[in-house]
Amino acid sequence: MRLGGTPVLRGVSLAVGRGEVLGLVGRNGAGKTTLLRVATRVLEPDAGDVRVAGRPLSDFRRRELARALAVVPQETSVPFPFRVSEVVLMGRTPHLGAMAFESGADVSVAREAMAQVGVDHLADRSLLEISGGERQLVMVARALAQEPDVLLFDEPTAFLDLGHRVEVLARVRALAARGRSALVVSHDLGLAARFCDRLAILADGRVLADGPPAEVLTPARLREGFGVEADVMVGPDGAPVVVPRASQPGAC
Repeated sequence: MRLGGTPVLRGVSLAVGRGEVLGLVGRNGAGKTTLLRVATRVLEPDAGDVRVAGRPLSDFRRRELARALAVVPQETSVPFPFRVSEVVLMGRTPHLGAMAFESGADVSVAREAMAQVGVDHLADRSLLEISGGERQLVMVARALAQEPDVLLFDEPTAFLDLGHRVEVLARVRALAARGRSALVVSHDLGLAARFCDRLAILADGRVLADGPPAEVLTPARLREGFGVEADVMVGPDGAPVVVPRASQPGAC
């Protein structure tokens, strides 16, 4: 995959099964966001293809693809003062017929999505009046309202406090437990190691490692993939804990 003649992705091959959460990690510029854009048909790969349930993305009509895939971007700009409930209800659009209006069932799905991520008390507030972290939770609720088979998250917890980070990733984990698939781009290695079944380190456009967090997060791979010296310990819950060493020249 090239952008402006520069190689960005090189032979990347990843699969996410039903009921699985895959965490995609790597330093800035490693190609994580580009990979999500390829996975959502925003960019066309130079070679290979992306498949959902065995079908190439090119076989999906636009509305059909929106029912299969939901994306939570790192940042969302909404210039109009839509109410939170209206934004979440937009997630039901792929399920509506031409010129159809939302039904009571659609409203119920949207309300449940808001309750799941704890923004139901903001339902009547303008999106322009709430904090950046609250806005990100609303975008997660909108994705849940789509009821997709696959959820793609680009740094979904970037603007959230610790409590909301845990809450969002716990919701992703719960959705996967119900048979959905999730790909989560994250810079928070600690939380990713706890909520993801697998981690894949992307480095220079290639998959450096892919496997269970305890196997992927090693000092050697952190050195190669992130340019940092770090110690990896076992936390109280058995998940790996990454402790970067001080004085990291050139680290991201």
